[in-house]
Amino acid sequence: MDNTRELVGKPDVKAFPDSETNTISYVVADPETGAAAIVDSVLDIDYAAGRLSYRSADAVIAFVEERGLTVEWLIETHVHADHLSAAPYIQARVGGKIGIGDRIIVVQDTFGKVFNEGTEFARDGSQFDRLFQDGDRYRIGNIEAVALSTPGHTPACMTHVIGDAAFVGDTLFMPDAGTARADFPGGDAHALYRSARRILELPAETRLFMCHDYGTATRGMAWETTVAEERARNIHVCDGIGEQEFVDRRTARDATLSMPRLILPSLQVNMKAGRLPEPDSAGKRFLKVPLDGL
Repeated sequence: MDNTRELVGKPDVKAFPDSETNTISYVVADPETGAAAIVDSVLDIDYAAGRLSYRSADAVIAFVEERGLTVEWLIETHVHADHLSAAPYIQARVGGKIGIGDRIIVVQDTFGKVFNEGTEFARDGSQFDRLFQDGDRYRIGNIEAVALSTPGHTPACMTHVIGDAAFVGDTLFMPDAGTARADFPGGDAHALYRSARRILELPAETRLFMCHDYGTATRGMAWETTVAEERARNIHVCDGIGEQEFVDRRTARDATLSMPRLILPSLQVNMKAGRLPEPDSAGKRFLKVPLDGL
């Protein structure tokens, strides 16, 4: 497996699909010890009303508490542009360390300028408890895990391989959906192809869990597949599709896409580890809308 040896352990994986943002969050648990990680949590927002709620996060917390799990990690596969992270809210209730890839500093530098955050916004990743480097190994109970750098969608994207399961963020979608876009600031279609192929070098039976799925005309949301299935059927990066062919297709497709509905609040919050803006003297919090795009 690339620069790692094969990992030990088969975690229990509970998916929490959110139809509002087409996001799938996960509780990943060691069945022997009850240690757990929460991957890509969701904070609900009524964007038009400027109102937050905690339905999605509370469902995850309730599951953790019902099962008596001990949360060790709150993992963000990348700085999401389509939903807000609930990591601080969940951390305050069930614990865990918030972790993201160490190239978060590139994302913070880019969008710190976009949102005119000023010098008070630290661009060193210090808002997070752990910055994972490529190849970093850690454990969830007795299950071994490794963080693999898989940039392209964003510079800070990482795939977390936990035992026989890999949480791929937005690098891969289900086979009939292909891959994520690569046209955000800092994105790179060439890097995305290489990252996808890196994931597909994992053992064929490795379970792959998506961060997003949008369904199709013939099926609802889906989020679990395998390396073997992706290599055989992924419409963008299956075996036999080369890098330049992928880049040409990805670039053409990205040119037709509009920006995600929640990109502006999501980036401002998520690059700060899910922390909301500080309230003003009246107790009000505000997010910014940069005019003329990103």
